[in-house]
Amino acid sequence: MKTLLSFRTLFVALVSCSCCLVFAQAAAAGDFVGMSSQDVLAGGPGYRADQLQRQHAAGVQLLRQNFDWAGIERSPGRYDLAFYDQYMLDTARARIGVLPVLYNSPGFRQPRHRPSRFLFLPKSPRAMGRFAALLVNRYGPNGSLWRQHPEVPKLPIHSWQIWNEPNLIFYAAPRPSARRYTRLLRTVSRYIRKADPSAEVVTAGIPPSKLKGAVRLGRFIKGMYRARARGSFNTLAVNAYAIDARELSRTVRSVRRIMNRYHDGGSKIWITELGWATGGPTHRFNVGFSEQGNRIRSTLGWIAQNRAAYNIRGLVYFQWRDQKPYPPTYKDMWGLHTGLLNLDGVAKPALSAFTQAAQGLQ
Repeated sequence: MKTLLSFRTLFVALVSCSCCLVFAQAAAAGDFVGMSSQDVLAGGPGYRADQLQRQHAAGVQLLRQNFDWAGIERSPGRYDLAFYDQYMLDTARARIGVLPVLYNSPGFRQPRHRPSRFLFLPKSPRAMGRFAALLVNRYGPNGSLWRQHPEVPKLPIHSWQIWNEPNLIFYAAPRPSARRYTRLLRTVSRYIRKADPSAEVVTAGIPPSKLKGAVRLGRFIKGMYRARARGSFNTLAVNAYAIDARELSRTVRSVRRIMNRYHDGGSKIWITELGWATGGPTHRFNVGFSEQGNRIRSTLGWIAQNRAAYNIRGLVYFQWRDQKPYPPTYKDMWGLHTGLLNLDGVAKPALSAFTQAAQGLQ
């Protein structure tokens, strides 16, 4: 009996050591410091390789990237992943992870199949679940992409973000609904976890927006919990745009209080968008060149000091490079000027501030 107990004790110890080693390796790889960089996805091979190298040098560990469902499933049941295959191989070579944002349902998956500048949640959450499972089976830990390309360092996707800003009418037409979004979240989460039981499911990034038609941040999160969202995600994401570190701290504290009230203190918070502009229309987040760096430095400093207290999973800065106005309106917006590089690819002073602050988060 003693021998049996000793064997069991040794076995448990070995398993525990193995698990610790796995977690230590995962922690060493790191994915806390993230960046939005649509230009890297859209750029040619040379541009992409160059920018990934610059981002890695700046301390970027992860890229948050839209995986456009409508661009992948062009007709019912027919998926084209070639474009994203190359993107995943290139980011893996650069040792930068990816947080995919699954969004933008194809027209034939929407409640109303007609041109619109708004995005609609899919009429069938199961259809999006099948799309998510397809991506997990392609890019996850057991993904076919890695088996087909053994020459590339394997860097699978572990975390999956379901939709973006569903409390805004632009992303959840005809009107935002925490209940409708939670139904989508619960369904897609089941498909992801079936394909990869160890996956981290991340909610859509929910902004503290005061735009017309928006549902306030606290109200939307409470609505999700009342609709039984708890347990369907590991991490609650907030697109926590704030004027400074003090305002960010108020947002994070209020979100954590709501989560604790609904007995979800174990779930993490991920700040999946945060940034300040150096140009464009007048706005409270348009702060100029010198202040952009100051806000990055102080805000990332607050996150470094409080990440454990509020169980902060990570942050994603928006964005790497400024953008030109895009269709359908071609309207200039402050959010097009939040880059650490200008339109010509020249570094702003804030790039240095970001690089220094990122070191304190790794």
